[in-house]
Amino acid sequence: MSDYSEIEEMYLKRIFEVHVDTPDAIVRTTQLANLMDVSPASATEMIHRLTNRGMVTHVPYKGCRLSPIGFQYAARIKRREGLLQILLSEVIGFSGDVSAVACRMEHAIGDDLEAALDRLLGYPEYAPDGTRIPMVERAVEPFGEGTLLPIGALPEGATATVDLILVSGVEGVTIGAAGLMVGSTITNSGGVLTCDGSELEVSSSMSLRILARLTSDVGG
Repeated sequence: MSDYSEIEEMYLKRIFEVHVDTPDAIVRTTQLANLMDVSPASATEMIHRLTNRGMVTHVPYKGCRLSPIGFQYAARIKRREGLLQILLSEVIGFSGDVSAVACRMEHAIGDDLEAALDRLLGYPEYAPDGTRIPMVERAVEPFGEGTLLPIGALPEGATATVDLILVSGVEGVTIGAAGLMVGSTITNSGGVLTCDGSELEVSSSMSLRILARLTSDVGG
């Protein structure tokens, strides 16, 4: 479990969102209060609390900025949000309020689960809304034999065997017509996917809902 409460993490994430491209910028107290929908007094109290914990630097009468360690921590919270949004909307096809659910779930994810989810999704660069997923302290490792990945995230040169297909209805018919099924061999050759030797054409969203297991190490 994190040493920080959900509300503390939300403050850190909101500060990060304000100055992600300009880490030295000051986030004004009134601006932060508006983002968190609280009074300026409440925002000031939290700024002092996070300052005492070394996560932000308080600038008297102005606001605050993230400390280096605070920036790294906040970036990981933001990354978890983006990964969860991809998992919910593009992998399992959740049709509810993806942003709200991801925001609630991000606080329950630990480092190990974050790393596993990041790896499963192929270390994506962007969230579904086009927001860049932070790379700060991201441990990208070579993909080993047996790693389960969406076929849309297979590294170039990789070969994998389909383990799970999370589609139904019209999409299921489309996949069946393409000859793709559990046990099919998928290869990424020069960015082109093939299924048992034949070129495979599927949408990017559908490619994230077909999971395959690598048959050899890649990128090591």
